[in-house]
Amino acid sequence: MEITSVNQYHLRYGMDDSFRPAWKPGFEQTEHEVLLFELETDAGISGVATASGFAGRMDYLELAEMFLVSEDPREVESLVEKLDPLNLWGPRPWHFEVALWDIVGKDAGKPIYELLGGSADPIPAYASTGERQGPEERLAYVDERVDEGFEAVKLRCHGDDPSPDLDVARRIREAYPDLTLMMDANMGWSVPMVDVEKWSFDDALSVARELEDIGNVGWLEEPLDRRNYEGLARLREATDVPIAGGEFNNGIHHFREFIKQGSLDVLQPDAVLATGIKGGTKVAAMADTHGLEFAPHTWNDGLGFAANLHLLAATGARWCEYPLDPPGWTPEARDFLLEEPILAENGAVSPPDGPGLGVELDWDLIEELDAS
Repeated sequence: MEITSVNQYHLRYGMDDSFRPAWKPGFEQTEHEVLLFELETDAGISGVATASGFAGRMDYLELAEMFLVSEDPREVESLVEKLDPLNLWGPRPWHFEVALWDIVGKDAGKPIYELLGGSADPIPAYASTGERQGPEERLAYVDERVDEGFEAVKLRCHGDDPSPDLDVARRIREAYPDLTLMMDANMGWSVPMVDVEKWSFDDALSVARELEDIGNVGWLEEPLDRRNYEGLARLREATDVPIAGGEFNNGIHHFREFIKQGSLDVLQPDAVLATGIKGGTKVAAMADTHGLEFAPHTWNDGLGFAANLHLLAATGARWCEYPLDPPGWTPEARDFLLEEPILAENGAVSPPDGPGLGVELDWDLIEELDAS
């Protein structure tokens, strides 16, 4: 089998309601922008994946064609090594690894997680918010999620003054003593052209102390820069709240360093952004060996979510991040390029069980939206 072409689709989907992501203060998102890639083969099988984190920032289609066309898509790991220069010349290559696995699974007639020894069992999910909101809004949100069967919710804690977010967490704890809460600081990476002052070690420790008092906290996510291995290790040593991170750390060597320096309790590689699917399984194995938790980041788009679901199912992870913050960030807006959104049921999510990634794309909408 050979890859015969690489197709790129630049998609902008108008959301029904605006969304105010915590990691971009003052920004009101009205579109979901995605860069979709399709690898075609001479066997009539195509693999797809998205680079939503880089949409609109760089066009590197010619580079991708140079590395992939005429290659056998089933040689996944050797092709990932060949794609390494894209880390220098363009956006990260992990979405191409996902597309290769999509081809491999379709060729075998099996879902990716099954090829990697995983299970189709539903994965317990935590409802993952994206906005910073006040206590009444968030309590209403949590009421709905608990009614839907979720047993955990992740809140956002960002900016110069995190005290309003901690107040929200306290109000939720009073109403729901047994609900597991996660808190995401989004201090691990910077958004272009957005000026946010990073937390100091003392800032992060102060938040961790507050979370200790609130109790039943699953983790504090990305309280410091993603490369501050020593600072994260000091913080981890100083608090009982588990420290999580790694969603944007590029390559499994970063996760070896996290483990070597004792930086994290929870390793969170994203299959599309950080490691690919196979690399994610290697990080999961390292986490298991060292008694750490493995909980991949999934906040991107429908195809990226599907890729991470296969990673979760292949590794027996305890939690699945389920991005959900209506009215702006709904399953329909998140998964707009899929024929059907991926839905949680009774607070859990099952991996798609079709061949490859196991999802069908809405090609009519893709062709309508494509601005490439």
